[in-house]
Amino acid sequence: MSVGGRDAVQTGCQAAVPGGALCALADLVPGARATVVEVVANGAPDTARRLGALGFTPGTVVEVVRRAPLRDPAVYRVKDYEVCLRRAQAACVYTTEVER
Repeated sequence: MSVGGRDAVQTGCQAAVPGGALCALADLVPGARATVVEVVANGAPDTARRLGALGFTPGTVVEVVRRAPLRDPAVYRVKDYEVCLRRAQAACVYTTEVER
């Protein structure tokens, strides 16, 4: 799945697929809330399994709390706790943005 290709449209996430508004968790701006659609770790099934164990499962609402000054890592609120993820791991979580 390609997110943010040359046909990307600007929305709450930095780049989203037109019509579907599907974007990687890593592309959401601080303060944004999104629902997890799927977790895909190309070539690293352990990463997808670990993200699922941390609560990043389809249907879960995630909020971007804050980012480090150089955008990596970022803190996400998932369920009732906060998780710090590197950009590479957050890029494995595809979401649709929710209204605040």
